[in-house]
Amino acid sequence: MIDSLPRREREIFEILCSAGEATAADVRSTMADPPSYSAVRTLLARLEARGLVRHRVEDLAYVYKSVPQPAKVRESALKQMVKTFFDGSAASAATALLGLTKSLSPDEAAALRRAIDEAKERE
Repeated sequence: MIDSLPRREREIFEILCSAGEATAADVRSTMADPPSYSAVRTLLARLEARGLVRHRVEDLAYVYKSVPQPAKVRESALKQMVKTFFDGSAASAATALLGLTKSLSPDEAAALRRAIDEAKERE
């Protein structure tokens, strides 16, 4: 669902995920080339209608927060990263990520072997 969001809605959702909580003004100040304040409020309302965001009132201001969906957010972000930086190749991305670590625990190595075996079975 997150990867199907329009660009601006995704940007706002990602800002809220990073910030934890924010007002519309906070979100707007963080955006690249921000739209009007009322446009940000409209986009936040759309995200809330989709169930991705909720708000509470604090000192007469709406404070927005993303609804916890870590697995969906993680998958969406990884898909975008692999598409953007690795030409869609999950293997290239995994190789690059493994290059960032000095060592793997036995459990991590076993999990990687299982993931590779499962990927081979899907071929």
